[in-house]
Amino acid sequence: MFTFDQLAGFIAVAEELHFGRAAERLNMTQPPLSRQIQKLEKIIGAELLERDNRRVELTSAGETFLEEARRLMALAERAPVTARRIASGRSGVLRIGFTAASGFSILGPLLEEISGIMPDVDIDLQELVTREQLNGLLTGELDLGFARPPFDSETFDSHLLYRESMVLAVPSSHPLTLLGRDLTAEDFKDEPLIMHSPTQARYFYDLVVRMLPIQHANVVHTVSQILTMVSLVAAKRGLAFVPHSATLLGIKGVEFLPLEAGREEQVELHALWNRRITNPALARLLRDLEFAME
Repeated sequence: MFTFDQLAGFIAVAEELHFGRAAERLNMTQPPLSRQIQKLEKIIGAELLERDNRRVELTSAGETFLEEARRLMALAERAPVTARRIASGRSGVLRIGFTAASGFSILGPLLEEISGIMPDVDIDLQELVTREQLNGLLTGELDLGFARPPFDSETFDSHLLYRESMVLAVPSSHPLTLLGRDLTAEDFKDEPLIMHSPTQARYFYDLVVRMLPIQHANVVHTVSQILTMVSLVAAKRGLAFVPHSATLLGIKGVEFLPLEAGREEQVELHALWNRRITNPALARLLRDLEFAME
């Protein structure tokens, strides 16, 4: 296998087309440079240079090899710099999981802040429910999650990103929009309800049944995504309990009404990571982001 010294020697001769000038450029004498080129041609099995006492020219093989030699040298020079950047967290990949609801609320501003801190780190986004995020953080498939409680605080470290109230999504023409006050369970006890899935949206399901005495006989649809719930409300299929950030969806034909119980039971979103951090990019992010320094 050829050496980088041999590559550097060949590149110098190919660019100067003169052994004397190439040797001077490399701070060496001409005889060892000539031997380097000869050894390189023997290793490759092809003549790279045509030379006599008056001229030096590249062969067709030499012209092709020159391009590859330059590429190899550039990679060799860049590799240590890349390794240092990754080790310091300035380069690399940060794999982030997020819930669908966080995708239309806090995700955009957070990604903008992360990009400002680490512009050379690639962000790999995965939309996952909290349970899937926890599994990914355990296996190392994710570095950071934007997820809901509960989670094991001995395994995961976290920071509360924000809290918000639950509100009631109703069709725009619904009589409840005329009340002009916070709603109680009595106000919609006979209304058809669109509920969260107790398996795929367990956090929201548990929160709602803690918050209100839900009449399960009134549940007409059970879904897992906030966007789907609000779309069904727009289609006048029922009423739905959603986080206040759902107002950002901008779906026509829906109004969001305050719930009296919504002041007590708040929706939480946490930044979550495995305490056994192995990704330097994540370690740097946690040092630089404000929530990691509190």
